[in-house]
Amino acid sequence: MEIRKLAIPGYEEVRQCFDKETGLHSIIAIHNTILGNALGGTRLWPFENESEALNDVLRLSEGMTRKAAMANLDAGGGKAVIIANQGQKTKGLLEAYAEFVNSFEGLFSTGEDVGISTEDVKIVRKKTPHVFGLHDPSPFTASGVFHGIKRCAKHVYGSDNLEGRVIAIQGLGHVGSNLASLLWMEKVDLIVTDIDKDPMEKAIDELNVTVVAPSKIFSVECDIFVPCALGSILNSETIPQLKCKIVAGAANNQLAEEKHGYELLERGILHAPDYIINAGGLIYVYMEKREDTIRWWNVQQKIREIADTLEEVITVSEKFGEPPQVTANRLADRKIRRAADAQDRSCWI
Repeated sequence: MEIRKLAIPGYEEVRQCFDKETGLHSIIAIHNTILGNALGGTRLWPFENESEALNDVLRLSEGMTRKAAMANLDAGGGKAVIIANQGQKTKGLLEAYAEFVNSFEGLFSTGEDVGISTEDVKIVRKKTPHVFGLHDPSPFTASGVFHGIKRCAKHVYGSDNLEGRVIAIQGLGHVGSNLASLLWMEKVDLIVTDIDKDPMEKAIDELNVTVVAPSKIFSVECDIFVPCALGSILNSETIPQLKCKIVAGAANNQLAEEKHGYELLERGILHAPDYIINAGGLIYVYMEKREDTIRWWNVQQKIREIADTLEEVITVSEKFGEPPQVTANRLADRKIRRAADAQDRSCWI
């Protein structure tokens, strides 16, 4: 196994790993550990090239730092990617990846993300203790998004009652499908899409949804658009197609560039910052690591606080006339700077 360190300005530690025997090619990025050791999921994806994978892991790890800060957790931000497709994911590859995680000596702990299941995490756990999410955190992520959607609806429409609202969901993975079930119980009209037909067929049978092709989801008329797939889907091509008043979903890094937040603002569309509204899963795994027995009511109570944080961000963003994502970034970075200043001062006490 070969591990290389990459010097990336603004990041505490970035390492790349190659293992010829198993075919492992992975990158782990630790953005910031001022608030605590880094937490971040592992994404397995067939990236087109190494540059694309590096860009993804850097953006995601920075987002994790801000997510933990805004959720008031004593944790830092990190992320990992494995460059592979599902056919290349073997027990040997996952075990080799666990050894790569061990090289950080506890500074980074990881769990499931796109392409990595709870069963995969259990395999990794046999070779490293630096793992979280032995139980599926997706329902907790979905719960946080659900509360966030209701708060956004109250802000835009004057009521958090979603009955009769038309909601379009992009992506019916673990989070998207759990969220669809929660919204169905609110008696909303659901429009969904996914690149995989199986979850769509299940949603048709169980939730009486309307299905559209992936390329059509941006242009459907709806009250709320809920992206729950991959990132960078809000861009100069897709934003002009949107026919909604709210964008609020679980996908990370929804904005392709910061300017796209301003494009949404100019069109009168409220965008819930992704790392604010999708923090439920992180809250769960953070508490899982801290406690031998999860206190479920504490988890749910903290997840419900996501809506209050979101409201604070929206209120401040309107005061300054800026996109909520810009406001969230500023508030998160301020918390981290204050923590850093406090640590510096403590050295002199």
